[in-house]
Amino acid sequence: KMSPAPSRKHQRVSMNLSIKIGNLLARKPCDFFHAPFDVILPIPSKNQDTTVVQPDLCIICDQSKINDKGCYGSPDLIIEILSPFNSKHDVDTKFNLYEEAGVQEYWIVQPSDKLVFLYYLKNNKYIGIKPFTEGEILESKIFPDLKINVTDIFENV
Repeated sequence: KMSPAPSRKHQRVSMNLSIKIGNLLARKPCDFFHAPFDVILPIPSKNQDTTVVQPDLCIICDQSKINDKGCYGSPDLIIEILSPFNSKHDVDTKFNLYEEAGVQEYWIVQPSDKLVFLYYLKNNKYIGIKPFTEGEILESKIFPDLKINVTDIFENV
């Protein structure tokens, strides 16, 4: 059984973020990918070598992690856009996977309330920042040039 396609809101938020981040990274050494794109994470606690996920958006700066099949290892930044049918998976399961795998920064975007939650890794644990709302500037902890007005993320949503 196939999962339903992402909603119009989900697609619009993904596109808005892609434009902003893509423009910022256009002349930088990092790569930016959007779903569907496989990320193969090492997850030792699951008694298996790897777990495959497909984040909505991700930035990878270590070119040795990228091959024709996707990314083998942790991206620097992962963004998940919540949908009614995937909220628990992204907020709980993927949060724990990304933290254990060493993803340096994780954004959870909630279109329904127009919020963005930013988590960054410190001592192998995610630290959360106060949620960002419309009118505020979201600033990445690991990419100092990555600053986005939250209003722009939810434009036409």
